[in-house]
Amino acid sequence: MPKQIQQEGRQWYAVHVYSGYEENVAESLKQRIASMNMADKIFNVLVPMEKRIKIRNGRRRVIKEKIFPGYVLVEMIVTDDSWYVVRNTPSVTGFIGSGTTPISLSPEEVKTIQKRMGVEEPKYKIDIDLGAPVRVIDGPFKSFEGKVSEIDEERGRVKILISVFGRETPTELDFLQIKKL
Repeated sequence: MPKQIQQEGRQWYAVHVYSGYEENVAESLKQRIASMNMADKIFNVLVPMEKRIKIRNGRRRVIKEKIFPGYVLVEMIVTDDSWYVVRNTPSVTGFIGSGTTPISLSPEEVKTIQKRMGVEEPKYKIDIDLGAPVRVIDGPFKSFEGKVSEIDEERGRVKILISVFGRETPTELDFLQIKKL
């Protein structure tokens, strides 16, 4: 009697791994699939990543960030053999599910994750209105306060009026350099 109940065909499963070892696990799992001839049962190994914009030292950088740190997604047909190959890969702590029975992700969840991963250009969410009071949190005008005079959502930039020596001075900043008051 098999321990694993075979679910209807190919499904996506979340596998819990040591945080920071997601790429290593994905790589060694791909090698194990090839060496143990499991390509007919384990089809896809994925570390969900998305592009984000960060500002460091006043420079804007696009970085890849893990959507779910500590997890790797695997598309497979669950059998005793395929479960064993994934479960006994170094740095894998287990499947998401109850006991030893993995629970598959819904097709909607997988589509949402793939959609987040497929976005080429990172988007800006600028939730500030014209005339809103803001504080500068980064750059040469750090800790100055001003009012938003223009918003450029395409480039993720805002123009704010800062009072310098008693005069309103327009300053263009990255959206990530300001904070709502």
